[in-house]
Amino acid sequence: MDGQKETTAQAVQLSTAATAASQAAPQHHMATTRDRVAGFAAGIASGATKLFVGHPFDTVKIRCQVEGGHGRFKGPLDCLLSTVRQEGLRALYKGASIPLVGWAVMDAVQLGSLSNYRLLLQGNNKAHKLTHFEHGLAGLGAGWTVALVATPVELIKVRLQTQYASGDARKYKGPIDCAQQLIKRYGPFGIWHGLPATLSQRSFFFFLWGSYDIYTEWLRTLRSSQSFPYVAKSGSARAQESKPLSEKLVNFLAGGMAANTFWCFCYPVDVIKNRYMTQGDDSPISFRKMFGHVYRTEGISGFFRGFVPTFIRSFPTNASAIFVWESTMRLIKNESRH
Repeated sequence: MDGQKETTAQAVQLSTAATAASQAAPQHHMATTRDRVAGFAAGIASGATKLFVGHPFDTVKIRCQVEGGHGRFKGPLDCLLSTVRQEGLRALYKGASIPLVGWAVMDAVQLGSLSNYRLLLQGNNKAHKLTHFEHGLAGLGAGWTVALVATPVELIKVRLQTQYASGDARKYKGPIDCAQQLIKRYGPFGIWHGLPATLSQRSFFFFLWGSYDIYTEWLRTLRSSQSFPYVAKSGSARAQESKPLSEKLVNFLAGGMAANTFWCFCYPVDVIKNRYMTQGDDSPISFRKMFGHVYRTEGISGFFRGFVPTFIRSFPTNASAIFVWESTMRLIKNESRH
């Protein structure tokens, strides 16, 4: 009997230990306050990176989009050279003062909310792996959230970027004057003029973050190789003595490719958004009717004006920004991925 009691006691102890271990393991993977705020903090660094790398490309893109077929520029290269020739290099950073703060805030909101939407879909369990579709849903939620911040920033930015006059001939003396005129024309919420357009454009963040997860997963199956093309599929003969791609390189490449994917889907809507935001205030065309207006006046090509500089810009700008965001996130959360 004593032996049976001892055996039973040991079984109870083992059962209790197993239960405690099973409860402790999930706790290790549960989201903490640091996990929830890391995305917001890292987003600030990402936004600053975007401004430095991408704003000159963005100015050329906006001018090509808005100018349309009116003949001011022959193409993106002519727009770049003409802008620098007539207005100087500083003109490429026109409207940059708003994005300097705006992009930092926008990326903080976008990437912070993205991180939290992911945690929500994970049930706050960081060990739970999301599907590609769920990553896309988190991106969609982040896009709609950041649209509230992005609309005033982008509205003022594009109006300043498409202001060709200088000195006293300028319509807007600066971002504050532009905001004041918008409020005077459209009321207290004038700086949110174009919010539906921004919501429509930001809906395509589904493709940005869904494809980012796809590219990340694929890149992690590759290994660096000593011979051309310098990468090999895991398990192949050339990959036997090679190393996996670094996590930083994976973030950089996946971020750039995801951005290119996003713009391939989103670009026509982005053109319409910017045309809508920069049109005259006397008798503006609605966002919905702007699609028909562009098609009637310029045809299909009107929906893709400025696509080349946007596509070229999107890879280095977003690859750098996402690389900075992911690296800063790991630093804040004390994660050790290399």
